[in-house]
Amino acid sequence: MDDVPAVYEACQDPEISRWIPFVPSPYTLEDAQTYIRGCVESPDQRFPFAVVEPSGGALLGSIDMGLNSHGYRGHIGYWVAAPARGRGVAARALRLVSRWGLDDLELERLELITDPENVASQRVAEKVGYRREGVLRAHLRHPDGRIRDSVMFSLLPGELRE
Repeated sequence: MDDVPAVYEACQDPEISRWIPFVPSPYTLEDAQTYIRGCVESPDQRFPFAVVEPSGGALLGSIDMGLNSHGYRGHIGYWVAAPARGRGVAARALRLVSRWGLDDLELERLELITDPENVASQRVAEKVGYRREGVLRAHLRHPDGRIRDSVMFSLLPGELRE
């Protein structure tokens, strides 16, 4: 719960809620508490991680992996706070979590989705070795009621780029 203020501050950036439809806007301290509580109390099939500065531990972002009901496929989502963007933070976090999922959890497939206009997130996925599979039409409903497409990316064992 010590991360609540940092999560609250990071999620004031409208870019986060723009690309992640379940992040409320405006984002409140209560939203941050609910999010952190959900991470701390997450079920066995969900693995949330804080992405922090190696020296000092400042919060840079978050990455989360959930497993499908059969435990062979993981779905990853991430966000990076505005001051940490453009430094390779998302790619490093995605590479680490992907390696852990494929090697240690022995998953057979990892997936992530992006908004079709979120080119930065698509570049992160491709840099790590994820392949663009296609567009999921009318896939996600945003809080304002809009339904948007998503772009599906996947990574299979042996495809991770170092």
